[in-house]
Parts: sequence; structure tokens; C-alpha cells
Amino acid sequence: MQKKQSKIKLSIVIPVLNEGENLKALIQILKSVVDYGNEIVVVYDFDGDNSIPVVKNLQKNYPNLRLVHNNLGRGVINAIKCGVKSAVGKYVLVIAADDIGSLLSINDMVFLMDQGCELVNATRYAYNGKHIGGVFVSSVISRMANNLFYILSGSSLTDPTLGVKIFNRSQFNELNLESRPIGWAVSFELAIKAQIANWKLGEVPVVSLNRIYGKSKSSFKLKWLGEYLKWFWFGVKMLPFFKGKRKVLVKIPEIMKK
Repeated sequence: MQKKQSKIKLSIVIPVLNEGENLKALIQILKSVVDYGNEIVVVYDFDGDNSIPVVKNLQKNYPNLRLVHNNLGRGVINAIKCGVKSAVGKYVLVIAADDIGSLLSINDMVFLMDQGCELVNATRYAYNGKHIGGVFVSSVISRMANNLFYILSGSSLTDPTLGVKIFNRSQFNELNLESRPIGWAVSFELAIKAQIANWKLGEVPVVSLNRIYGKSKSSFKLKWLGEYLKWFWFGVKMLPFFKGKRKVLVKIPEIMKK
């Protein structure tokens, strides 16, 4: 793909755990759909991860594809911190390696960042967004939990638990993220703390398509419940004191308009 900008504007951070098969499709699609100078930062926890040889092979054709070893400790939160530290783009997009469908909304998310947003959240549950695939029980729990949180907390964001988010790299450390490395709980924390910090917010609907290859790592697990509930109640207690439902800029991709 010919870049429309030679300067890297967007760093795409992808935490991985044996996602070799999914990365083959994800990286090629990214290079086809992203309209901005970008780099792809794949963050792995251990040397035996099957993502590593796949990335090394793809680097022959994608010079801005990089591998970063997560040396802060396993888990998504540490992978994101390592990825952001290594990133050079003005904006950072965090995305899961198995969520192919959300890629089609990236340009619209960057558009909102260019309009002054400081965090743009992808949503499956508003503005014609969809959640396809995955474990049925997990999908039901996710929808119910996000809807309940939206009602009880006065959250400005309709799908704060989804891991697809773009933010300013320079502002990331302001939020002092401290989730335990359990699932994607850090994405929930990030969405809550960005609202407490009064960041300017945006949302873009996505068609979240879970996992073409491999077994899902995001199915509901009882041990995750405590961490997600901790941030659920934190948001319910704190967000009403921080202006409640602020105005959120919304950009609907052309492909999703009726």
C-alpha cells in the first residue's frame, strides 16, 4: 500500500499470545485499509510465541512491522504499556489480534482524533455496531454489563469494555493504569479514567468479528469477574461526579450507514 503520509501518524499496538494464524490476515488487511502513515507493533510475552516467526516472515514486505518483547510481566495491560513506550506515532490504536471486523472502522476513528478527540472508543452496541461470533454466554454477559454500566454510571461511552481504542500517545501515562493483568480489564479502566480526566471523547461503531483461527481466549472466566466488577463499581461511584454524560463525537463508517 502506498502511504498517503510518509510520517508515521498511527502506531497500531497488538498484544499477542500465540496469534500467528490470525496475524497473517490481520496485518495484510491493516495494510490495505489504513489510510495513514503507520507502524504495527506486535507485543509478545515469551520467546516461544508462534506469532514471532509469522511477524518475522511478514517483515520482508512490511518494513514498519515490529516485534516488541513485553518485559513488564505477562498480561494485556503490560503489553499495552510496552507497546506505547515503543510507539512513535502521534496516535496509538490498541486492538486484539483476533478482531478482524473492527479494522474497517480505523480510518473513522483517526478522523475523530484529528477533530480534537483525545480518546476514541469503538462500540459494538450503538449506532448500528455489531458483535458477531465468540462464545454466546460471553456475548450476552458483555452486552448486559455494558448496558447496565451505561445506565448506572452515566458513562458517555456505550461499550467501554471493548479493547479497540485510539488515544494520544503523549497523554497515555496521565491515566496511571493499574488493573491487574486479567483479560482486557485495562480497556475498561482506560475508558473510565479518560472520562474522569475529562478527555474529549469519540465513538465509532464496529462490526466486531471474533476469532477466525484458534480457540477464543476471551470467553467468560469466573476469575475475571472480580477485576471487572472492581472497575464497574469504581465507575458507578466516580463518574457521576465528573459531569456524567458529556457530548461524544460520533462518526459512522459509510459501510454501516443504512
